[in-house]
Amino acid sequence: MTRSPRLGLGVALLLTGSALAPLALAQQAPAPAPGTTHVDHFTNRNVAQQQRIEQGLKSGQLTTREAAHLEQGTARIDRMQSRATNAHGAGGAGVTAAEATRIQRAQNAESHAIYNQRHDAQTGNPNSLSSRRMQGDVQRNLNQQSRIASAVDHGGLTNREVSHLSAQQARGSHAVAAAGRNGFVNGREQRRVQRGDNVRSRHIYRARHNGARRHGG
Repeated sequence: MTRSPRLGLGVALLLTGSALAPLALAQQAPAPAPGTTHVDHFTNRNVAQQQRIEQGLKSGQLTTREAAHLEQGTARIDRMQSRATNAHGAGGAGVTAAEATRIQRAQNAESHAIYNQRHDAQTGNPNSLSSRRMQGDVQRNLNQQSRIASAVDHGGLTNREVSHLSAQQARGSHAVAAAGRNGFVNGREQRRVQRGDNVRSRHIYRARHNGARRHGG
């Protein structure tokens, strides 16, 4: 049985829309430098959007092909996040206003795409073999994004580490998108995705447990 992801406090508050979320996140993560946006704003939203894709597959609102298209959008956002955080190296908690605007615009577009795909006339069969494989791949992406976001919430990743892991997540989402773009995920394609996920999982673990800490900007 696939386990549900364990969300960090900041992620859980974001998903429930709690009014206490800004205060809780401010207490856990270093403050960004003036004129910048905290990177956890983007990592937490990545988790929320990935969860919406997973829910769409499980409910039959998304077909395998639609989910693959959305995963390609997720990969684009991860690449943008990787470039933005890499520029700040090991220090600081924020990305510049211009970078934040570009990422937020892309995340808004992805959010609209998820909504539109989940509410169009196309429906999927969540019990089909292809959909179950895609569900497993998307849920693994969700698990990995949640682990990154949780570590960011608690200051356990440097910006350079966030950049590196985001780039890897982009490759993972691209692999999922490639596997499902024809509307069917076969066993060989899923095994290829899983091998990449296993490598990324180890990298996340090492980054979270290497003792490096992010400091305030």
